[in-house]
Amino acid sequence: MMGHAGMAATVVRYLRSVGAPTTAAAPSPATALPRPTLRAVREDERAPLDPAEFRSVLGHFASGVTVITAPGEPGPAGFACQSFASLSLDPPLVTFMVARTSTTWPRIARAGVFCVNILGAGQGDLCRGFAVSGGDKFAGVPYKAAPATGSPRLADVPAWIDCTVQAVHTGGDHLIVVGRVEALGTDPAAAGDGPLLFHRGAFGQFRP
Repeated sequence: MMGHAGMAATVVRYLRSVGAPTTAAAPSPATALPRPTLRAVREDERAPLDPAEFRSVLGHFASGVTVITAPGEPGPAGFACQSFASLSLDPPLVTFMVARTSTTWPRIARAGVFCVNILGAGQGDLCRGFAVSGGDKFAGVPYKAAPATGSPRLADVPAWIDCTVQAVHTGGDHLIVVGRVEALGTDPAAAGDGPLLFHRGAFGQFRP
């Protein structure tokens, strides 16, 4: 099983591969992970898709909404994320996708850990606060440290999943982050109103 030091080394290698600054050092000796050679997509390989139509059609797929958080200096990092999913039961793995242009992701990568905060139906404003770029997203937001990694566990979320970074893969203009679950839990009182859903650019609720 890969320990926390191994997880950190994986992230450090990723940061170095994309030229991002890092002050962390990989353990010695460290075995480099194999990476496929990245190349630009040729014009004859591009699908004849209009980006606006692509976004509109995919927007018909309703998803839950999460806030991904991580500890850091000078303060914690976090961003709103709808592209989250469970990946494996044995070992317990989850995944989320983040834009390669994200300014928050390098801070999470350097931490090597994260907490997935699954939002409830009444937490649309909380999601909007973490969807903006820059500023102190945690201002006025109560949280406490998740038990395994110390990542911010936001107050009153229906469920949370505390993870270490297992792997990072490239996927076009996004990164596919795989996390190994170290701890998780629910708050039955907060789950009473159901999940916060995102569909066709708007928030909604699940009504059985």
